[in-house]
Amino acid sequence: MQILRKSNWEGFKKITKMKRKEIINKVKESGLKGRSGSNFLTGLKWELIGKGTRYLICNADEGEPGTFKDKFILENNPQLMIEGIAIASYAMDIHSAFIYLRGEYSYLKPKLEKIIKQSEIYLKKIKLNIEIVPGAGSYLCGEETAILESIEGNRPIVRRKPPYPSESGLNSNPTCINNVETLANIPLIFLGEWDNNLQLFSLSGDLKKPGIYEIELGTKLEHIISCGKPKKELKAVYFGGSGGCLPYEKFKNLRVDEKTISGKGAVLGARSLIAVGKDRNIVDISKTISEFFVHESCGYCTPCREGNFRVLELLDKIKDRKARIIDVKLLEKLAYHISDTSYCALGVSSTTHLKCALKYFKDEFRV
Repeated sequence: MQILRKSNWEGFKKITKMKRKEIINKVKESGLKGRSGSNFLTGLKWELIGKGTRYLICNADEGEPGTFKDKFILENNPQLMIEGIAIASYAMDIHSAFIYLRGEYSYLKPKLEKIIKQSEIYLKKIKLNIEIVPGAGSYLCGEETAILESIEGNRPIVRRKPPYPSESGLNSNPTCINNVETLANIPLIFLGEWDNNLQLFSLSGDLKKPGIYEIELGTKLEHIISCGKPKKELKAVYFGGSGGCLPYEKFKNLRVDEKTISGKGAVLGARSLIAVGKDRNIVDISKTISEFFVHESCGYCTPCREGNFRVLELLDKIKDRKARIIDVKLLEKLAYHISDTSYCALGVSSTTHLKCALKYFKDEFRV
């Protein structure tokens, strides 16, 4: 796998002989986009950072259901991520970086601290200090501005944008936030023979071999799923908890990339694919995902806080065969109302799964 390649700080050694602008231009030209699902050009993000004291945050708060690619990197090749942090910091003239580590990944902290200590010979050259900050235990913490609030010691809720973190982030200073996979790819760009189309997919669900697979973007859905070896005939594929779902048979020949998937009403996001067998009930799955969003809502805005709770009530009625036609219609209205009016991305994406389920599996919601 490309992502398991050992750089041994060779990428870092190359960039220290380059001007900062040259490094940023090289990353821009590579076409690397944020691998958290944002798909924003990484080099452009670096270029847009404001003047003054700057910070870099590595987002290792991987909370999307069905997503475990960053964990794979942290367990198997964390040195590459540390080197990526160093290159990014040097390019943006940053001297203070943070790894915001998901609470469930706390067992990896000693290992990361050891690697940081072993890397001091390189970090001291650019006067860079890397600190590991434990996550606050909420799905919302994966949002970039909620991370800022958490590191500052506040309740992790989403900030209004603008201003963006690149202008006013941590302690009101310019801040760049990149996720684990994005930063781990940085050294590889400077080593050469790096393929931007090779990306990590988290495969889970009704599969014999769930796991992380490095697959070229644009590969057919059927081929990607076949890597995990389905246990049974499949009904649907979910793109994490917030990315929605597509019927497998209808779209198994679909080429998987952001534009194509979004064109069908779903969202590729962080490339987590959950295979769902034909014996599964879509209403049950919708209920499980809704329970997750009800639990993870910060309660700040009414559409997300009250709307998802009401969605869960309606799904319970449908499951128990106590619903009426008017309840299904209300469910559909709520799904769009919540996504259109919620304050942050959590609320906006909390009913994507439901919109897709009602679009492609309406028969299973019949009363």
